[in-house]
Amino acid sequence: MSERLIVVSSDCHAGLRIADYKPYVESKYHEMLDMAVPIQMEMMQKAEQSFLIKEINDAWRAPIERELTGAWDYKERLKMLEGDGIAAEIVFPDGITEMNTPPFGAGLGLSPRNGVAELQWAGAMAHNRWLAEFCANNPARHIGVASIPLLWDVQQAVDAVRWCVDNGLTSVMIPTLWEEHAPYHDRKYDPFWQVCEDLGVIIHFHSGPAPHPEYFGGNWPEEDRSAELPGAMGIYVSEVMWWLYRPLTFMIWGGVFERYPKLKAVLTEGGTVFMLPPWLRLLDHNYHDVQFSAKLGDFRSHLSLSPSEYFARNVAVGASCVPRRDIELRSVIGVDKLMWGSDFPHPEGTWPNTADYFKETFSGLPEEDGRKILGDNAVAWYGLDRAALQAVADDIGPEASIFH
Repeated sequence: MSERLIVVSSDCHAGLRIADYKPYVESKYHEMLDMAVPIQMEMMQKAEQSFLIKEINDAWRAPIERELTGAWDYKERLKMLEGDGIAAEIVFPDGITEMNTPPFGAGLGLSPRNGVAELQWAGAMAHNRWLAEFCANNPARHIGVASIPLLWDVQQAVDAVRWCVDNGLTSVMIPTLWEEHAPYHDRKYDPFWQVCEDLGVIIHFHSGPAPHPEYFGGNWPEEDRSAELPGAMGIYVSEVMWWLYRPLTFMIWGGVFERYPKLKAVLTEGGTVFMLPPWLRLLDHNYHDVQFSAKLGDFRSHLSLSPSEYFARNVAVGASCVPRRDIELRSVIGVDKLMWGSDFPHPEGTWPNTADYFKETFSGLPEEDGRKILGDNAVAWYGLDRAALQAVADDIGPEASIFH
């Protein structure tokens, strides 16, 4: 019998309930935290009603309440990983699903909108302290993605990256939206790209952030204007992936990957094959077919590669809950780019039905390709300890028969 499969989830989430972050927040912010928690909880509950259809989410959650505490409880976490056959996981901050986002807007959205720099940094570092402690239970299996509010202060971000590496965290998430702050083609961010390249820190963008006031109204979620703004959710879900790709558009054209050729980035939960190729074709069209833009002058001579070549070299895709129709198109962006993710503990993820998902989605797929998507690509991209993970997989991993 062949070795069981090493499965790595490129998209899992973890975090404490907001108030429970208090021991990890610097004491000088405790009074502000006590004031902020009930307000943030109220806003999250109102957002849940818009985004999750509360009744549906409650019905999904009811029979698995205890298992969902794996979002912060380590023993339950291990049970979840075993049930899913996951040897290792990339662990992002969480959001509104379990009301366990970091305080002061330092969670999955990490938006500067209505934010206070000092407080958002305080919330981010509180989460990073907890995350480092959480992942230290087994660093080979838990790869934590630290929250870095880069936009406010580049030097503070550089210092935070060094702290993260010293504490076992070598992946970071930075804001997808920059609002009134400098975009990512601004050279002011070069010290941040430099420290990430030097220390082998991987940059992540996770889907979800978008200009919500444009869709739902300026006072959302406090004010429900759905009757006046029909189709808001349809507009959001149609545009949200565009906002995920936008930072890389700036970084590629801005020469970030030209100046820092070993810098790695990941797009997570981002539309994968059916959206990425048209975006890459657009970028390459503007790079190669210069006759259509010659009147605009030279905007490409600072690049030695085409946009799609930078993407192929410097970017990977966290393909959460990837459907079979995307897997069938794996050669379009390269089978080596796709890294499966379960999206635990979110209701749109594969958990708690991951075993059935594997059989339904990967049946008939060439084993070599399936192994890459389910784990081998992530092992290579993140530099994981293959021997340690194989030892785990031999106990809990799915068998290769899922491909037959």
